[in-house]
Amino acid sequence: MTPQWTRSSESSRAALGNSVGGMDGTADETGVDETTAGIEMRPIGCVRGGRAEPTDDDWGASEATIVLDRDRFTPSVLAGLEEFSHVDVVYLFHLVETGDVNLGARHPRGRCDWPEVGIFAQRAKARPNRIGVTTCELVAVDGLEVHVRGLDAIDGTPVLDLKPYMTEFGPRGELRQPAWARELMRRYWE
Repeated sequence: MTPQWTRSSESSRAALGNSVGGMDGTADETGVDETTAGIEMRPIGCVRGGRAEPTDDDWGASEATIVLDRDRFTPSVLAGLEEFSHVDVVYLFHLVETGDVNLGARHPRGRCDWPEVGIFAQRAKARPNRIGVTTCELVAVDGLEVHVRGLDAIDGTPVLDLKPYMTEFGPRGELRQPAWARELMRRYWE
């Protein structure tokens, strides 16, 4: 059975409060109005296999299966996906408690020798909407199962979406990142 995660419009508005504005049905400068403040999501499936614990490194060889919700989908939703080498997996960090979400800056992995940076300048799991995205190697598609390698999500993680990775959606132009990020990622995919 696929875990369910929804958030009603009322609870979303209560969580957002008046800090974002637009709760009267008019959008403010952030683009938030009643239709976007009450976003509801239902997982398309969940991760099976792979790791049971969310550790920081060595995700490269991790193999898992994304099992789609059999009550909502037929294998036709995956038709043609097998022609791609990689897939972007969008998922929910479901074990992060609301009170643990970071709305400011912090030292990545708690390392004071790395600079304090905002949550949107790092890929930590304690994000405001607890959403993770990973580009994984697509190993196989079988019915409603998508077998992947290099997914940094644990067994039982709700999957929100899948998208084939297309080269043209990759970075354009020269890439840059700070030295601390390169050091942080050194063993992540080993």
